Amino acid sequence: MPPKLVYLKLGGSLITDKHDERTPQRSTLRRLAREIVAGMEQRPHISLLIGHGAGSFGHIQATRHNTLAGVRSARDWHGFATVAAAVAELNGIVRTELFSAGVPVFNAQPSASARCRDGKLVKLAVEPIKGAIDNDLTPLLHGDVAFDETRGGTIISTEMIFGFLSHSLPPDEVLLAGIAPGVRSSHPRGSVIPEITPQTFPDYAAGAAISDAPDVTGGMKGKVAEMITLVQNIRGATVRIFSAEPEGALTRALSGTETTGTVIRAARTEQTPA
Repeated sequence: MPPKLVYLKLGGSLITDKHDERTPQRSTLRRLAREIVAGMEQRPHISLLIGHGAGSFGHIQATRHNTLAGVRSARDWHGFATVAAAVAELNGIVRTELFSAGVPVFNAQPSASARCRDGKLVKLAVEPIKGAIDNDLTPLLHGDVAFDETRGGTIISTEMIFGFLSHSLPPDEVLLAGIAPGVRSSHPRGSVIPEITPQTFPDYAAGAAISDAPDVTGGMKGKVAEMITLVQNIRGATVRIFSAEPEGALTRALSGTETTGTVIRAARTEQTPA
């Protein structure tokens, strides 16, 4: 039986201070790296693909330059390069912490091959990522800039990249680790929604609030929308959105024992009759 493939995202709000430009949470990163190693040891039959958000190394800069909307003037292109440099800086920090903890990460910079069409990711080099997985390495990628046939340039989120890769490398599970305890019914103190399906997503989307931190990729609502598409396309895949702030939560999620957060799946869980 082939190993299960798990996609893991380390959210930008988790690994950086999203309100303070280019500020990593290094102690958090070190803890998360140790928890990833522990989770992989407890569940050795999984293959892992890791992505991370940009946090204060991307969203603040992309908002300043309005990169998501398009890149056309010389000033826009300078901003495009500025965003790319910032997210690459964070990627280097994440890669160092993971590798130092013993995670055999193989870096796969999305902007080197990504192409979009009016904001939709239509091309990304999958072969190096697949090669890494086939040889027991852990691909590491991140939200990034991308050239766009219509807009000139734009921004691609980690969730967008996961959605694209899922067609060639279908995951069994997707874990989105952040600081929020799950998807809330209202921001910032609403109750956590235990499960979202394509049938219940419209109700959630209609009342979803946007975080006060800069997030050019649509915040929680955008994440959920991307993941709804993924579970509809990949039979049997599930997504868990949870907080990795409590110590051990990430290890539990990787080992399959975490019960907190919001689960996204293609169909509602059948209830056992009383």
